[in-house]
Amino acid sequence: MSGLRFFVGLIVMGVVVPLTLFVLLEQHTVSQFLTIAATTFLSWGVADLLATVLSKPRLQNRSPQQALREDWERRSKE
Repeated sequence: MSGLRFFVGLIVMGVVVPLTLFVLLEQHTVSQFLTIAATTFLSWGVADLLATVLSKPRLQNRSPQQALREDWERRSKE
């Protein structure tokens, strides 16, 4: 993950989105805001991690199902 991408993600998913949800859901305490911020930032992090895993070269030009099938066949031959 590049530094710029992390910085933008931190601002958007750690501040802007939680603040918007905090106001729209009419929350009142700081702990509620921090909970929303932690949840959105964590979900962004997990989604980014999964996107990184799926963009690995072993999956390029193949669907995940096709890659699993080929890996399974290769391992069963060993």
